[in-house]
Amino acid sequence: MEILFAIVIGAGMGAVIRFVVPGRHTHGLLLVPLIGAIVAGGVWTPLVWLGFTFDGTWIWVISLGAAGVAALLTAILAPIMRQNEDAARFERLRRA
Repeated sequence: MEILFAIVIGAGMGAVIRFVVPGRHTHGLLLVPLIGAIVAGGVWTPLVWLGFTFDGTWIWVISLGAAGVAALLTAILAPIMRQNEDAARFERLRRA
């Protein structure tokens, strides 16, 4: 049950990061929150298998920290990758 809390908090962190980091016009509305949610749940599960308990501090710190880092990297790198891809596509279309 607690994994749902981690997933929702990860999505919330991603939503906040999406609006704080510039360049949000280059990617979709749900990309960064979805990355935060997926990473939070994806890190939480193996930590439970490794023996971390839901009422411990480290499972929360690790899973939500990983979700925040992944969402932040996505918010920073997605606009850069989009601009590079758009420039390359424009160049291909211009030469054709």
